Amino acid sequence: MKTPDISTAKNADLRASVAALRRAAKSARQIAIQTNTAIVVVKDGKLIRIPAKEVRYHTTLRDR
Repeated sequence: MKTPDISTAKNADLRASVAALRRAAKSARQIAIQTNTAIVVVKDGKLIRIPAKEVRYHTTLRDR
């Protein structure tokens, strides 16, 4: 069974949730950089702590 693409959902709020999550993640990265605080993400079912220095580095690469 294939999971349907959320961008094709009938509910407008559900369709907009992907963009909202992306904005929230970007904001979290910016705050982590400003406050020199690590962020925690889930990757492959495991909690991963990413130090602010690494967040700053990857954000700089992404903005090029």
